[in-house]
Amino acid sequence: MRLSKEFSKSFLKKLFYPLIEVKKMPAGRYKSRSLRRVYTKLPGNKVVVHHKKRKPSKAVCAECGALLHGVPRERPYKMQNMAKTKKRPSRPYGGFLCSKCMRAKLKEKISKQGKNV
Repeated sequence: MRLSKEFSKSFLKKLFYPLIEVKKMPAGRYKSRSLRRVYTKLPGNKVVVHHKKRKPSKAVCAECGALLHGVPRERPYKMQNMAKTKKRPSRPYGGFLCSKCMRAKLKEKISKQGKNV
């Protein structure tokens, strides 16, 4: 294809450069799937990939293995900044046992106390 004199190659490059996306090869440490990919939009309408560590698994009950409600699933550095009341329920064995197991444990304790008296 022959270009007319009024359109030089450099002019066309400048014209179509925003349409051509150059993808860079990620560094070796970012290729692991242990890091999650977060697509972030920058002010210049450019989308870049940020690599962040994944969240830990959900907290489970120590007795039955059920998921614990009211316990956030966050990384330790975020948990440090949370108030103690936001980290776990404010009941006996909160954040350790689910409500069903907690009730059973308390009933068991009370029944043992009654037998000893």
